Order: sequence, then C-alpha cells, then structure tokens
Amino acid sequence: MWVRVPPAAFAPARHVRRQANRWNRTFASDAVNSHELVAADASAPTLAARLPKPSVITLFGLALVAAMLFWLAVNLVKSPADFFEIFLIGITTGCVYALVALGYTLVYGILELINFAHGDVFMLGGMFSITYAVSFFGLHEGQGFAIVPIVFATLILAMLSCGLINASIEFVAYRPLRNAPRLAPLITAIGMSFIIEDVGLAWKGPNYVSAPDVFPHAKVFSIGGVDYTWNKLIVVLITVPVLLGLTYLVQQTRQGKAMRATAQDKDASAMMGINVNRTISFTFLIAGSLAGAAGLLYALYVTTVRYDQGFQLGLIAFTAAVFGGIGNLPGAVLGAILIGLIQAFNEGLNWHAPGSDWTESIVFSILILILVFRPEGLLGEQTPEGG
Repeated sequence: MWVRVPPAAFAPARHVRRQANRWNRTFASDAVNSHELVAADASAPTLAARLPKPSVITLFGLALVAAMLFWLAVNLVKSPADFFEIFLIGITTGCVYALVALGYTLVYGILELINFAHGDVFMLGGMFSITYAVSFFGLHEGQGFAIVPIVFATLILAMLSCGLINASIEFVAYRPLRNAPRLAPLITAIGMSFIIEDVGLAWKGPNYVSAPDVFPHAKVFSIGGVDYTWNKLIVVLITVPVLLGLTYLVQQTRQGKAMRATAQDKDASAMMGINVNRTISFTFLIAGSLAGAAGLLYALYVTTVRYDQGFQLGLIAFTAAVFGGIGNLPGAVLGAILIGLIQAFNEGLNWHAPGSDWTESIVFSILILILVFRPEGLLGEQTPEGG
C-alpha cells in the first residue's frame, strides 16, 4: 500500500543540502586563498635575504675595532697596574677636552659653524689664568688651603674674560656674515684663529709660559698598585659641576629654551619674540667661558702653556665633538673622554704602542673614520640639518 508523503516533510532535508553546498563553496574558497598565501610566502624574501650585506668598508671598520680591542686586552694582561693608571690619566685629559668640545658643539648646534678660533680662545684662557693667579693673586707653591679661593677667583675671571672675547668675535667677525655663503664664515673662523694665536705670541712670546704646580700630588687612593692623585681628581671635581651647570642651563632655563629654539629655526624664533642675535651672542659667551675653564685646568694641571697649543688641542677637541655627535652635549663629553683615553693609551702603554709622535695622526684618522662610517657620531647629531 502506497502512502503519500506531503512535500513539506522534505523541507528540512532540502535545507540541509543547501547548507552543505554553501559550506562546500566556502571551504573551497578558503582552500584557494590559503594556497595563494602559501605561494606568496614562498615567493617572499627570507630574513637573510632582507638583511643588508656588510660592505667592504664596514668589514674594514669592524676589523680595526677588533684589532684595537685585542691590543688593549694584551696590554691589560701584560701590565694591569700600568693599564689602569693610564686609564685614569686618560679620564682626566678627557675632562679638559670635554670643556673645549662642548664649546664647539654649542656653536655648531646653533649656527652650524665650526668656530676654529675656539681652540685659541682656550689658549688665551690658560694665559689669562696664569696671569691672574700669579700676577694678581700671588699664587705660588706651598700655600696650602689658600690656593682654593685663589683658584676659584681665577676660574671666574678666566671664564669671564674668555666669554667676553668669544662673544666679541661673534659680534665683529661672524654676525656680519650671518646670511653669507657658508664658506665665508668658515674662512673667517680660520683667520680669527691665526689672529688670536698671534696675539698670544705678541703677549707672552714664543716660549712656554709656566704656571706654579699648586695642585697636590698626594694619593687619593691606591688599589693594586694603581695610584690616583689629587691633581687628577681636582680636574674632575671642577669639570663635573661645570658640565652639570651647562646641562641645566640648556635644558631647564628660559635662555636655554631660547638657544634650542634658535638652533631649530631662527626665523620662527624671531617671530615668537626671541632675540636671535642676543641668543647667539649668549651662546658664544657660554662657549668662551667653557674654554676659559678648560684653560685654567690645563694650565694648572700641565703647568705650561704656549701660544700655538690652542690650535692643536682645539682640533683634537673638535674631533671629540664629531666623535660623540656634533650638537649633542652628552655626545661631546663621551667623545672627549674616549679621545683622552685613546691618547693616553697611545702614549703610555708599552706593548706595540705607536707613541706620542703618532697621537695627532691617530686622532685625525679617527675623525676620518667617523666621517666615513658614522657621520652622525656615536650618540647622534642634534642640529637642524642632522635632526
């Protein structure tokens, strides 16, 4: 007997078949997409292919760094006491370089000008310090604690004198060339360097000017045969507060904000009410004051100054500023410390050290290598053109 089933009874079955067909189409589409993604991934470059291959110049630079580290390690193993004593000397020398390098980096950061006369202002700072200390205050050896106020007063006078000289150089030689082609102020800076050098020659003569050796040479500490004396520590104790004060001035004060704004955009700063000329003169005043402080420390630590030492030491300090990152204050300090260490290791280590005759060649070779491999310096350039 046949039983007639109504069509509505097949509705659920038809719905199931339609749903199954939709799922099949979806799975097929997903499979196609998945296949395309796999094909795309297969054609994408691998991580090794995306990484740039080191150039011959980069490999050469890495080889030089590795050779220098190997040389330092061998000297450390052969004579660890001498190595650490020379290390401390390099830190002290680097502190003096840091004060001069900061003057370079301040001026370059705001004007993009390499003030080659800055090193000779440092030389005048040393001569001013000896003149003030010996002729005005009667500084001599064996005065005990009486040297503290004399050195402090000499420091203030030397910083003020060099600051005013540097600001005057900006007003006379650089300000009229503010909108001239960049080569014009550069040549002017070199000319001012020779003028100041001749002023020192006419003032003190061609011989070394001696300063009394008033810094104590007693030991601060002695560890494992390594002696650290007071004359080195005093240089650091004078340098660190000056550097901290400069950092506070640039980062926290109203005048420091004006300096940073002028370095970023002079026209916009002028429209916002900043006196651009006064700000630039103030920057030269601060840079010259740092050179005066460095001149005092150099004169009392090394105890001799000559008219031509500013140009040589100024170029070394400029190399330190480029090494750390021109326009970058912490970079200038780091570069100066490293240059001081390199100089001390070169002149003081025993195993295959080139010696003092090669110091300038090594320093300027470092400058060339930095310009080739990392023009922005170790910590990065901070100028309007360098970011």
